[in-house]
Amino acid sequence: MLKPLVSVISVNYNQAALTCAMVASLREVTYPNVEIIVVDNASPTDDPTVIVETYPEVKLIRSEANLGFAGGNNLGIQQAQGAYLLFLNNDTEVAPDFLEPLVELFENNSQAGIASPKIIFYGTDNVIQYAGSTGINPWTGRSKGIGSQETDMGQYNTSMQTALADGAAMMVPRRVIDQVGLMPEMYFLYYEELDWCEMIKRAGFTCHYIANSTIYHKESMSVGKVSVLKTYYMNRNRLLFIRRNIKGWPFWSSTFIFFMAAIPKKTVQFALRLQGKHLVAIGRGLWWNFTNINRSKAG
Repeated sequence: MLKPLVSVISVNYNQAALTCAMVASLREVTYPNVEIIVVDNASPTDDPTVIVETYPEVKLIRSEANLGFAGGNNLGIQQAQGAYLLFLNNDTEVAPDFLEPLVELFENNSQAGIASPKIIFYGTDNVIQYAGSTGINPWTGRSKGIGSQETDMGQYNTSMQTALADGAAMMVPRRVIDQVGLMPEMYFLYYEELDWCEMIKRAGFTCHYIANSTIYHKESMSVGKVSVLKTYYMNRNRLLFIRRNIKGWPFWSSTFIFFMAAIPKKTVQFALRLQGKHLVAIGRGLWWNFTNINRSKAG
């Protein structure tokens, strides 16, 4: 019996060689029914055609503009044929048997709406990035990943329902997307997958960590670990997430902590390092929220 088709969707931006390494690892998967979709987000200098020249099975979609993480993935969703869609960062490589446990979850649990595998930092001695999430605390607006920075000794080898998926690798059934809607594009970069996860949960579905599925993540290779772009979107979108997903007294508490603790801490750090562009980026991120009040309505 033919297994359900899985559409693997990945967004590429100026990183064709990195994306090729991801596709090479996907070629080794043991799951028998996969399509690979790469969305090129209008790469300005790096020609993405090398991806399909090297791996002709890839369906390459070339966007005319940089649509961000959510927009790029949404473009891929529109072309995907699979019953299950696996959103995979292009700076990852996968274990050959990582797809079967994810598909099995959704085949056996109709309430499951989104799931992520165990994520290991690539090139490390099995250091964990993600083994589930405690979620974003509504009173503080802060999140905590389960197992983060721990060496994998099997302590998180039990799959479980969890608070949030991880955008580096997450599977969602097509039927769930049809009901909930596409990934929210107003974030552009960072927090969009967390907001989407909350949308999926509000629709009555559950979020899962699948322990016997593993990928390896070369984290922060797309924008740089301390890039100005990251500073802007991380601060802009943390506040946007709070506005869209936290209500009542917890909203006021998390907003207070954001403005009175998180922002001053970052401001002092960047000021001491004489990183004026990062200070401007924080200011721009806050100003965006003040001038886009209507964006706070969640799906």
